[in-house]
Amino acid sequence: MASWALVTGATAGIGESFTRLLADNNYNVVLVARDLPRLQERAQGLEAKYKVQTHCIQADLSTDAGCSVVERYIASNQIDVLINNAGLGINKAFTVSELEEEQKMLDVLVRTPMRLMHVALPLMKQRERGVVINVSSVASYIAGGTYSASKSYLTVLTESMHTELSGTNVKISALCPGFTRTEFHQRARMSMKGLPNFMWLDSDELVAKAWRDALKGKAISIPGWQYQLLVFVVQRLPRSIVRKVGMSMRRKQRK
Repeated sequence: MASWALVTGATAGIGESFTRLLADNNYNVVLVARDLPRLQERAQGLEAKYKVQTHCIQADLSTDAGCSVVERYIASNQIDVLINNAGLGINKAFTVSELEEEQKMLDVLVRTPMRLMHVALPLMKQRERGVVINVSSVASYIAGGTYSASKSYLTVLTESMHTELSGTNVKISALCPGFTRTEFHQRARMSMKGLPNFMWLDSDELVAKAWRDALKGKAISIPGWQYQLLVFVVQRLPRSIVRKVGMSMRRKQRK
């Protein structure tokens, strides 16, 4: 039976890189995103280049209806790899942001991956195989507003599931990248002009590392020496300093 992988946020950035890596590893790919024409274009490209099968699910994962569509698909089809990648950012301080936008971000970054894992993991345990990669962020190690808080949830839940699944053949890992050259920051209208060039990561390279780390059974994958060093330092600093640095970074991005 052919193996299938499902990727949320599959049309751009890290998600799109994952679709190509998985197709190159002979997985058929389910692509999930909001933009149907773009989904179909990406799917056709995968089929033409890698000779795999694809399936497109148009879904807005900030809504209950969109999340439910993907849940039902996972429940009724064998998914061997789940990549929770769909993302969303807000370029406003919590005290002045729109509550609706905050709720959307929480739903995309927290509610949706939790629910998709809750469906997928028991089925993977029954089959005694499966891989889940949750695309988190190094922001989960700092205190940088609601985005950091959401990513902290995803990192910690992944670590918890990694321990719970340690006696099985199901692998789960949190990918915690830093700044990556994707559309994310432009869509969130964040200013990245002051970021030095060496802090930017390549999407294809970090995805390849994340896949290797997941297969090795690592709970967390942090690509890039600069971010491995950052996390090492942050984990040893007093939280009072981490809070100040985290919020200072967020303020600079909003300018």
